[in-house]
Amino acid sequence: MTKEEMYSQLAKAVEEGEPEDAAALAQQALDSGYDPLACINQGLTVGITRVGESFSSGEAYLPDLILGGEAMKSALAILEPALMDNQEREVVGRVVLGTVKGDLHEIGKTLVGTMLTANGFQVTDLGIDQSAEDFLVAVKETGADILGMSALLTTTMREQQTIINALKEGGLRDQVKVMVGGAPVTQSWAEQIGADGYAEDAISAIDLAYRLIDAPA
Repeated sequence: MTKEEMYSQLAKAVEEGEPEDAAALAQQALDSGYDPLACINQGLTVGITRVGESFSSGEAYLPDLILGGEAMKSALAILEPALMDNQEREVVGRVVLGTVKGDLHEIGKTLVGTMLTANGFQVTDLGIDQSAEDFLVAVKETGADILGMSALLTTTMREQQTIINALKEGGLRDQVKVMVGGAPVTQSWAEQIGADGYAEDAISAIDLAYRLIDAPA
């Protein structure tokens, strides 16, 4: 199987929501010596983008989105460790990521975490439905340089404000940069709640993370 065929098959496995197939293909890609980051960017990301577009247009439903996310996660579990193999890279920065309380979406957040890891960041992914206290504890325990919060619902995006307020009350706001993202989130919202930056997708999140800690990309 050529690289292009592998990327296509990985995308298809995610699009069709087949976790076992996605994991098997990821392992096959590594065994064939293919670049894990390219498999993510040109395979998995393409597939999950298609699922997201189909969901937005009404051609796919929430279960399809969840299955696509599970397929992507199963492949990432194989590919992510390989990203760091044989790379004695200095950690660029420490990042805590999470989806805010009341929100169960994690596909975009997971991709951001993967891309940050691939670019030398040490990432602690808290998962979904995380309270302000959960974020504060993680920031303290990890000594995070950046806190990334995702909200995919208009009803939960206000939790981002709550968490920033909690950082201030806990005396941690000056110690960590805050980046926010999610479908309903905008640059103006980020400015309104006092976040340090907004990213609309995984690629822009990487650029933003570098800028926030003033590190060379």
